[in-house]
Parts: sequence; C-alpha cells; structure tokens
Amino acid sequence: MRHSQNLRAGVVGLGMIGGGVAVSMARNGRVPAVYDILPDASSDLAGVPDPLGCPADVAEASDVVMVAVVDADQAREVIGGEKGLLSAARPGLVIVLLATVALPVVHELGALCARHGVGFLDCGVTPGDKAAEHGMVAIVGGEDATVEAALPVLDDWAKKVVHCGPLGAGMATKIARNVITYGSWRTVAEAAGLARAAGVDPARLAEVIDTADPEGRTLLQLLRVHGPDGTLPAAVGRQIEPLMIKDLDAARDLADALGVDVPLVEVVRTRARRTLALPLDEPRPQPLPPSGDDLRQRGLDMMDAVYGPGFSTAVQGTSDPFTDETVGYLFAQVWSREGLSVRDRRLLTLGVAATVGRPELVQIIAGGGLVNDELTPDQLREAVLHLAVYTGWCKATATQAGVTAAIDAHTASPSPTAQEQK
Repeated sequence: MRHSQNLRAGVVGLGMIGGGVAVSMARNGRVPAVYDILPDASSDLAGVPDPLGCPADVAEASDVVMVAVVDADQAREVIGGEKGLLSAARPGLVIVLLATVALPVVHELGALCARHGVGFLDCGVTPGDKAAEHGMVAIVGGEDATVEAALPVLDDWAKKVVHCGPLGAGMATKIARNVITYGSWRTVAEAAGLARAAGVDPARLAEVIDTADPEGRTLLQLLRVHGPDGTLPAAVGRQIEPLMIKDLDAARDLADALGVDVPLVEVVRTRARRTLALPLDEPRPQPLPPSGDDLRQRGLDMMDAVYGPGFSTAVQGTSDPFTDETVGYLFAQVWSREGLSVRDRRLLTLGVAATVGRPELVQIIAGGGLVNDELTPDQLREAVLHLAVYTGWCKATATQAGVTAAIDAHTASPSPTAQEQK
C-alpha cells in the first residue's frame, strides 16, 4: 500500500450509504472514483465526480473500494462479474463490503478475493442517514493487516472504526445490533400501548426515558456488566432477578387490568432466567408472603384471576377458619406460586373434581377456563373423554354434565372483558 495520504479510494453504489460515503471522503480531500448503474447518480453529491463506466474501472483507479450495493447477488456481480472489481484488480487491492448479507456470502466473497490476491473486509455501517456527515460507525470484520491497510480510507468517512474480529465478525455484529434495534422497537410498541391504555400520552413516556437515561445506558446494561468470559456473572444475575420479576409482574398485572396484549412481556418474564444466564434448575428464592389484610387481598385477587372477575364477592365479608384458609393459603400462596401456570393448576383441579363426581365443582372449574380463554369448549369436551378412561364412565357422566353446563353458561352470557369493566 502507498502512504496513507496517497491511498486512492473508490465507491461502487451511490445510494444513501454509498453516496454519503463518497461525499464524506471528498469533503476530507480523498475524492473517490465511483460507479453506479445510473449515469447521473453523482449529480447531487457534493465533490463527487461522474461515475466511471464499470466496477473494473473503479478497481484500476483505487487502492481501497467500498461496495455499497443492496443484496448478495449485486455484491457477487459487482465483485466477481465480467466487468467486476476482480476483473481488473491487482494484488493488494482491498474491497470493503458495506451491504448487509448472510455470513456464508461474506466467506464466499472473501475466498473469491483471496484467490485473486485481493484483501476483503465485511463492514456493517450505522446509522445510514448520517453517511454524508461523517457520522457512521464502521463495524469491520477481517484480518488485522487488511484492516490496517484500509484504515486511513475508512477514517475519512466513519466517525469510528470498530474492528470486531476475523472475517464475518463485522456482519455478525451488525446483525446482532439490528436485533437490539428491532427488538427494542417491539418493546417500545408494547410499552406505549400500555401507557396509552392507562391514559398516558406516550410522549410523556419518551420524556421520562430521555431525561432519566439520555445515553441509553440502561438499555445496554447487560452488555456492560458481562464478565471476562463474555457471560453475565451469576452474582449479578441473582441480584437483578428479584427486581426484574417484580417489575415484569407489575407490567403483566397492569396489562391484564387494562386488557392490553403484551406478548413480549410474557416472553421476557418466562425467559428471565435465561436472560440473566442463571441455571434453570436452580431453586428460586421464594419471597416472604404478605400477612394480614395484604395476604387476604392477594387471595381474593387470585380467586378472581382463576375463576373470573367478581368471583371472590361470594366470600368477601365472610370469616371462618375454612374460608380464611381457602383465601389466605389455597389461593394466596398455592395458586399464585410460579411453578405452574393457572391453566396447569386448573387442569389438575379438574382431574380431581372428576374423581369425586361433582358436576357443580366441574362447572366452576371449567367455567373459569372459558372466562380466561385458557380452554376452548372443544378442549373441555376432549378432557371429559380423557378423564372417563381414568375415572370411570359413571363419574365421567357427572364431569360431562358440569362441562356442558359451563359451556352453555359461557355461550349464553359471555363474561365481560377487563376492558369493558374499566
């Protein structure tokens, strides 16, 4: 390679990113040779010359060429096609792929360039709308010597160059970064929906986040506390878990109360231990149960959660040992445990009710499953047949009667949704 100040640069593809790269380099005094399928593609790009006739012409005039095309097929054609860069490349040329493509394509193109004695780097970029303002980050994968050779040119259009590792590492980092971006968008969508349903302008939510965490440190906290081996230390995960569970449970409770669908919250809550890199079989510390009025209220709330809004009114104001234990122990401390879902516990209870041949109990249990959309009428009918084999046909007759009554009642007078009760 020549002295860094004399390195010649090229750009193939003058869209938003490629055009911005060319403008940034020209502004820094390194005017690139360029090519685009549109002959007038550089007409609105300050300081950028007219496109040459083909990618091969750019290779002849360059020491480092950025390829900013749309997809893998275009990259293959521009690099290895009849008039592609490699058709006129000399040993020592470095090709920098800015397009986001699959990792196998990166290695395919890298091997092709290596056979021609040409260096190859994969380079994700972000944010694309800052390309013309020297505002992008170059996320690079490739051999150290190749990165070093191209670095002066990369510095002319990137505000920061991050060498992530060997070939493919840049692309993998860019793809992982995109997961954070789009995953956080889904998070924001759910959070905004929850705020809106609670009567809060989402703009106020944005104001709180911008003020409390202007640099997004909370969003990337897990990345910053990783240990030397790249994993989250178990001690940190155990410290975070109780607060994480408490906050996610509060979000689920609010969503249930407002009738808002929050599937991502459910996934995050279910996979909390995986997120925090904690062993799945490690016993979870059980929080101390509340006492007195708080314990009773938890039991009443769980009764309504299990059997439908308003179910607990039948025992409110009643105080005797059996009712107190039903509310304060059975529902507050057993039904509300994490080990099984409400649906799981309902099916177990339905099985027990079937063994005693009590259709009125079966109706209550099955009715709760219908109200909560945990079980469909067809699933309940299938359950009756399954239980008949184990409990006997006579007892199953009572189970069938209870399930049928629950279905008829639910169909005739469907329970109002949480949204309608607000």
